[in-house]
Amino acid sequence: MTNPADETIAALRSGYDELAAIVRDLRPDQLTGPSAAAEWDISQVLSHLGSGAEIGLAALTRSLEGGPKLPDDFYPSVWARWDAMSPQERAATFPVTNEALVSRYEALDAETRANHRIDLGFIPVPVDVATSAGLRLSEFALHSWDVRVILDPAATVAPEAVEPLLNVAPLLFGFAAKPAVLGGRPVSLRVELTAPERVEGVILTDTAVLSPTAPADADAVLTIPAEAWLRLVAGRLAPQYTPAGVEVTGTIDLDELRQVFPGY
Repeated sequence: MTNPADETIAALRSGYDELAAIVRDLRPDQLTGPSAAAEWDISQVLSHLGSGAEIGLAALTRSLEGGPKLPDDFYPSVWARWDAMSPQERAATFPVTNEALVSRYEALDAETRANHRIDLGFIPVPVDVATSAGLRLSEFALHSWDVRVILDPAATVAPEAVEPLLNVAPLLFGFAAKPAVLGGRPVSLRVELTAPERVEGVILTDTAVLSPTAPADADAVLTIPAEAWLRLVAGRLAPQYTPAGVEVTGTIDLDELRQVFPGY
């Protein structure tokens, strides 16, 4: 039986290879130009992905070697070093750290992929390789889109990343959703996904819950391609990036859902 980690690691590889090829051809003015991440230029997106890869590799290596948790000052020291880089240095160093992390995941044997647990520090319990790689893929695939969509307004989340990202979405959903913007109005939502076809449920009250089953008699129905659903939850479904076929019926509309998911 195929381990879920296999598909996720393969998506990390293909996603990295695609973005690295794009970055190699970017002009200096493009590196300092806007990305789809509202507060970052493209070089800052690469800085985020590069520093994240460095931190992820350190956590993975320590877990494999049985070492202690990373010290608290490790994270800010990495961020500060990347913040101090020039845009060109970020573009040159991003491939180095990301290649190292992806290669480390690829080198894991089947037993390790199935049974090893990794303490990521920001999740209460250690997670398996599929989850660790899936969380990295979520970060990478969405920020890759932040870069690619500036060059191609029709860009989507990489198809091979969609299924693995749907699997880790519940871990990030409560963090991403801000239902307080609804002013205390509860909403139950049936989410009908395409490519792949899947039905999920969302309950918005003072908290937000994502369920693998739709609520009975939902207040609203959202029909949406799965990759666009992932972007909506991540605050990346502005009108100009919304594909045809997205439809909401019921007691909430798409603009309100965009407000519930402002991005991160």
